[in-house]
Amino acid sequence: MTSTAEQVDRLAVWEAREASVYRVAPFLGLLVGTVLARFAPAPGSLPFPPTLGVALAAGCWVAWFITLHPQWITRRALMAAYYVGLLAFSAVLVVASPWYGFFAWVGFVHAFVALSGRWRFAGVAVTGVLVATAQSAGPPDSAAHWLLWSVLVLFNAGAAGAVSWFGTVTERQNANRKLLVEELAGANRRLADTARENAGLHAQLLTQAREAGMLDERQRMAREIHDTLAQGLTGIITQLEAAEQTRDRSADWRRHVDNALALARESLTEARRSVRAVRPEPLETARLPDALAELGGRWSALNGVRAEVATTGTPRPLHPEVEVTLLRAAQEALANVARHAAASRVGLTLSYMEDMVTLDVRDDGTGFDVTNQPTPREPGGGYGLTAMRQRVVRVGGELAVESEPGVGTAISASVPALAGSAG
Repeated sequence: MTSTAEQVDRLAVWEAREASVYRVAPFLGLLVGTVLARFAPAPGSLPFPPTLGVALAAGCWVAWFITLHPQWITRRALMAAYYVGLLAFSAVLVVASPWYGFFAWVGFVHAFVALSGRWRFAGVAVTGVLVATAQSAGPPDSAAHWLLWSVLVLFNAGAAGAVSWFGTVTERQNANRKLLVEELAGANRRLADTARENAGLHAQLLTQAREAGMLDERQRMAREIHDTLAQGLTGIITQLEAAEQTRDRSADWRRHVDNALALARESLTEARRSVRAVRPEPLETARLPDALAELGGRWSALNGVRAEVATTGTPRPLHPEVEVTLLRAAQEALANVARHAAASRVGLTLSYMEDMVTLDVRDDGTGFDVTNQPTPREPGGGYGLTAMRQRVVRVGGELAVESEPGVGTAISASVPALAGSAG
């Protein structure tokens, strides 16, 4: 396909050629007419010297309006005056010598340059009369001459009128085509600008996506570190402190030290799995209800607080991210109980419903004032409730915390029951 730029160049070349034709044609007509009038004078021609003076004046007239001031073409009133002068010079020269019909013929071309609308047909008609007079060797002076002159006028006027009509139609088409090309060029420029803007927006979006990905990864690592290293280190410290207090009782001291070692190994394993974004080990070897039951048993053994785990509904495989979210929520809730609640009993209930799965963790500990918390963190200033809430919201769920001083705490995590593979 031809590009817009090529079409613009072609139109510019065509207009330049057209301009060269109507600028050069008058002088060629004057030159041919003058040479023939000088060396082959027609019968009845006027003397050559005054004829040459009129020809030079006609050339100056055309040069002043067309050659020296091409910008005047857009001034219709001025160009109409020019065309009237052109016809006047043509008439005088045709009467002086029929050979100047070559110059009078220019009136057909300049009618499209100087005139507009129906005035072009009037100019073409007058030019046809002048050309017919030149072709019939001067003004008619007999009946036969009148007949010849009339036939020539009708032929010239008819032919020139037809050419004028088609020229007008062509000019309109060229104007429409030029306008269309300009509109297409403008549209192409706008499209290019839009493409550049889109490229900038694309680069900006890529930068924002990278930043968002980095932020999301930081948040994921913060949650994983809290759920593995932080909780594990807290448990290790608790066990070592208990071992310090039971230094004089060898059996108890050994039990706490062994618990601390087991917590250290387990935390190291979970930390490595978190870095590789692998599911927690309990979910790799057991279903979610069994993993929660095992978690409750280990937590009870470490903290000396009874933990009851129950499951309602029909257990079914869930999306891995959903199961990890619920397991981590249970771990965080139990860690908060161990650190802050001073509870004697904890209950975990996993409820499978048609489109939701809910984990409820309740304790009979000291509780706290939920409405007086300035941030979604736990009373100790840690990251627990924040991480838990982020995990639950990330999978499209909701986290609710209910507590009052002296009456314990209830945490409920509700997530969509997205199906997962049985493996």
